[in-house]
Amino acid sequence: MPPRSEHPDGSTPGSPHDPAAPRPGSLSVPEAWDADTDSRETKLALGLATLGAVALTAAALVPVSPAAGPGFLSWPWLALLALAPVAVAIQAARRRPRLAAGLLLGLAALAPGRLLLDLQFAVNGPLTIRPELYLPDRFLGSSSVGAGFWLLVAGHVLTAAAGVAAWRATRSGEEPERRRWRLLVPLLAVAASVGLLTEPVDSDNGFLLARAAFEGPWPALGGYLLLAAGLPLAAALALAAPDEGTARGALGGLTAGAFAVAAPPVLAGLFRADLHVTWGPVLVLAATAVIACLAGTRLTEQPKDTEADVKVPGLFWWRLTTGVLGLATAVAAVVGTFAPQVAVTALNPGGAAPVSAAADSPARWFLLTAALVVAVPAAGTLVPKTAPFARPVLGLAWAGIVLAGTAVLNTALTATQAGNLAGFGGADLGGTSGATPAFTYDLGAGAGWTFAALVLAALVALAAVGTGVVEREDAGDGGEPDKNLLTPVVAGAVLAVAAFGLPVFSVPGYVAPGLWSNFDTPSWGLLTAAVVVVGAALLALRSRPRPGAALLTGAALLVALHAAELPLVGGALGDASPSAGFWVALAAVAALLVAAGISAKDRRAA
Repeated sequence: MPPRSEHPDGSTPGSPHDPAAPRPGSLSVPEAWDADTDSRETKLALGLATLGAVALTAAALVPVSPAAGPGFLSWPWLALLALAPVAVAIQAARRRPRLAAGLLLGLAALAPGRLLLDLQFAVNGPLTIRPELYLPDRFLGSSSVGAGFWLLVAGHVLTAAAGVAAWRATRSGEEPERRRWRLLVPLLAVAASVGLLTEPVDSDNGFLLARAAFEGPWPALGGYLLLAAGLPLAAALALAAPDEGTARGALGGLTAGAFAVAAPPVLAGLFRADLHVTWGPVLVLAATAVIACLAGTRLTEQPKDTEADVKVPGLFWWRLTTGVLGLATAVAAVVGTFAPQVAVTALNPGGAAPVSAAADSPARWFLLTAALVVAVPAAGTLVPKTAPFARPVLGLAWAGIVLAGTAVLNTALTATQAGNLAGFGGADLGGTSGATPAFTYDLGAGAGWTFAALVLAALVALAAVGTGVVEREDAGDGGEPDKNLLTPVVAGAVLAVAAFGLPVFSVPGYVAPGLWSNFDTPSWGLLTAAVVVVGAALLALRSRPRPGAALLTGAALLVALHAAELPLVGGALGDASPSAGFWVALAAVAALLVAAGISAKDRRAA
């Protein structure tokens, strides 16, 4: 008889040869029992995913509304997009169950956003931009839902449930390994997210009003925002998965989910003469296809042998990419400043040719200032001596483009939406016939360049974050926050949030967009800037002194840019006077600069 402390095969409890040894991070659960449990969870996840794919396929055959049907023969394509990833997961489950579970996790990550997007059919179907499922042939004020809508809902719910079961099958207490592409893949995912928020299709059809996500109704806008936020977050979490098969599968599942959203508008533009392909869905398809290709490579990094290897030789390229993107953003913003935001065409019935005119935004000088604020640190990021300070400043300055760009675009969006309403005014242009001319309002070239600046600003943000991660890994983590730094940083952050929520100027008859009331297109810029400043303040408390001082300086610069709306925007409107937000912004700038000075003088290791 072997001793009680030994098994009959001579191994000791907890040894690698012990079949009853607990897994790392588990609560003394036998490996065999865990394997059986994982197998059951995987089979359950595959079953739920199959039911969900069948429901989504049936939804392509059954009308989502009795008022309108698909605009083209779309069901074979929708069936392929729904069934193919699940079929691949079933095939992979035989030999690589973790890869199969990862595929289902990736699909489930986008299911909530797709569900919210489809709820637009129930809220107000005629406002949907889903020609693959719903394209009216007459004007509709509203429409009821059919069986296809409920099949869509069931499909997304079942897919999400399959993701929960797949997560239970892949959860582990093991530490995630260091992954390759951990910075590039989220950057590509953000690029795809930008494409999701653009106009899905260009329409010449009078019954389909094509528009970008931010111009659409709330259910659809919420769905697009959830998809845009979930895509990069899920990509980052996928790369942090302990098992490489799970990571590969999750990235593949994300690609399949993104294709299911972006491919149908592209097909509609190809198959219908009155619809045209736009660049947004194409960007989604291209970016996620690259992610899928990267998922096919080895994800786990090889251990480094020398200290020199640990110091990431790609830092130069990250700084170069960030600086070049920053300069490109500034150039696009400058062009958007001087190009017309609105193109007005007047066709006088008594005239021989239409009369064209252009209109600018009163916030254009605000955008020009924001471009200069971005250009200076972007250029500094390209210089090795100034890059350590300029890069953190640029990591906040990009939000100034969003702050000013949304204010400029508000002019164009308001003019085109209100100006093209039936019966919108217009006086005789001087024709002898006395007939009233017809006006059309279209987005000008400036609006396109301003939107391009917003897209580039988002890429700058991701590139700056990636560069910061590389810099931090190269230099090591910061220490505990300085007690003297905590008070001014917290005060500056609180005051900054209040400043962005309050108008900085007042003009008789003008109501400024805000965070607490009158939420409009510029409010998204205010919200972005407020979140960026608060995030920078929290990060500065955990950073080394000099990078922390740079972050706080960038935050102060961003708040100061908001205060500059008084002369730059209020001056264009006329009779502007300082409001509460202006004085609060000045106080926030002072607090953040004091905190930056304290951090810069800190004698800890910099």
